[in-house]
Amino acid sequence: MKSMGSWNEGDWIAAIAAVALFAVLVIGGVISTRKSEEFAGHPRGLFVLFYAEMWERFSYYGMRALLVLYLTQFWLFSDGKANLMYGGYNSLVYITPVLGGYLADRYLGQRKAVVFGGVILALGHLCMAYEGMQGVTDPLVKQADPAINVFWLALALIVVGSGFLKANISVIAGQLYRMTDPRRDAAYTIFYMGVNTGAALGTILVGYLGQTLGWSWGFGLAGIGMVLGLIIFMLGKPALKGQGEPPKALPTNREWSLYAVGVASVGVIWLLVQYQGAIQNLLIVSGVAMLLYTLYEAFKLPKEPRERMFAILFLVALNPVFWGLFEQAGGSLNLYTDKYVDRGGVPTSLFQSINPIYIIMLGPIFAGLWQWLGRKGIEPSAPAKFGFALVQVGLSFLVFVWGAQSVGMAALTPVIFVFLVYLLQTTGELCLSPVGLSAMTRLSPAHLGSFIMGAWFYMTAVGQFVAGKIGEATGGESGEMSKELTLAIYSKIGWVTIGVAVVVLVLSPIVKRWMHVETLDDGDPGDDLRGLPQAGLEAQEAGMHPAVRPR
Repeated sequence: MKSMGSWNEGDWIAAIAAVALFAVLVIGGVISTRKSEEFAGHPRGLFVLFYAEMWERFSYYGMRALLVLYLTQFWLFSDGKANLMYGGYNSLVYITPVLGGYLADRYLGQRKAVVFGGVILALGHLCMAYEGMQGVTDPLVKQADPAINVFWLALALIVVGSGFLKANISVIAGQLYRMTDPRRDAAYTIFYMGVNTGAALGTILVGYLGQTLGWSWGFGLAGIGMVLGLIIFMLGKPALKGQGEPPKALPTNREWSLYAVGVASVGVIWLLVQYQGAIQNLLIVSGVAMLLYTLYEAFKLPKEPRERMFAILFLVALNPVFWGLFEQAGGSLNLYTDKYVDRGGVPTSLFQSINPIYIIMLGPIFAGLWQWLGRKGIEPSAPAKFGFALVQVGLSFLVFVWGAQSVGMAALTPVIFVFLVYLLQTTGELCLSPVGLSAMTRLSPAHLGSFIMGAWFYMTAVGQFVAGKIGEATGGESGEMSKELTLAIYSKIGWVTIGVAVVVLVLSPIVKRWMHVETLDDGDPGDDLRGLPQAGLEAQEAGMHPAVRPR
């Protein structure tokens, strides 16, 4: 145990995060002891969801911050291979909520889906704490350890658990309020604070323990966090006032058959996480099928709805470009920070907390900015905002490359440029994610609303895989990251993305006309889609609930 006098920056950051977590828990204790049905003007059920989701994000983002480091430093995968595995895993995390949300809406109800997903997630995070052989330095021997199958199982459990939980817990938050309740926006602001608080604190504490005391300590804390979130959710059932229940009576045998489908899917995901080529083929085939079906439906529509579908296709197609760069954060940027940045004693994984902290700070500012520009009549259109988002994410890499090269290739990159790259990526995220989700719900025809939202998240999954392929390239032929090659790739993707952004900005007036915003009315579908409250509520989805049109 270190004396406080010998603490470095990383120790102090972890201590501050621990104090912040304690303070959050004290507030939760105060809320739980109150007999009133409301707290701070909101139903107690909102705070049950706040703490349950906070702990879930604590565990998920804590594990995410460690994953690529764990793959390279413990399982001894090459840097390139670890990045590809990271991208494949993340892409599956974004695909499964489409199925989980569907099963909850049609059969299970959100509450039971969240409980089932929470149990599966907790098992997954706890399995991550099992390590197997220690002290092995030969990658072939290490990766032949049977314990690696427990690791694959852990990833599969987390993917499936996220599928059932991620798409459903925030839907319950929306069900606590009438559609016309003026408290809805404030409620989502409170809920989003829980999401990003959990993401920031989990990244710091799980990452700190994992990199200072041992991997199993970090992953074990993530598992404990998930168990706590599940307990809070189950004990808080009375505060939910019957919300999130099945849409109709669900026979016991049908319910257990749905759980069996979830368990069986773990086996399928167990195979996929090991074979990234299969994930790539799956994404290509399903993507082509989705495009053809969208075009088929679009050409059956009248002129204005058809052109809105073209606008949707344009915006959705930009998703992989943005997320392919953005998600270098947990992959190649994480490895670069570990190898080539002057971190001053701060464990690498702690830098993953910068994004959710920026989101907490900047999210409300951007929400107010769009409203202010809207009142002035100068708010940019959705496609223009997408263009600005791409400019910023592209510029983030160019600034980072300039900063690394400015001190000489032999010197460590100053840490300020890590903060700058995440700042520009976060402001870009705030221009794209909530805006895109809002556009999907506003523009989609009634009979295609859920499909379009599924397409949005599907293309986000494609972006995660693209991120893995970019990260794989930073490993070069040998698979081991080099500073020169990585910066060259960052420079290339930065310039290419800015070029794409220019094209998007040039085309944005045309796409804006396709949207026919002036003829949208409350009869147009989408604003009350059951999955809408999920829109952008986690750190990497900008944490802002899209505005809905007044009823």
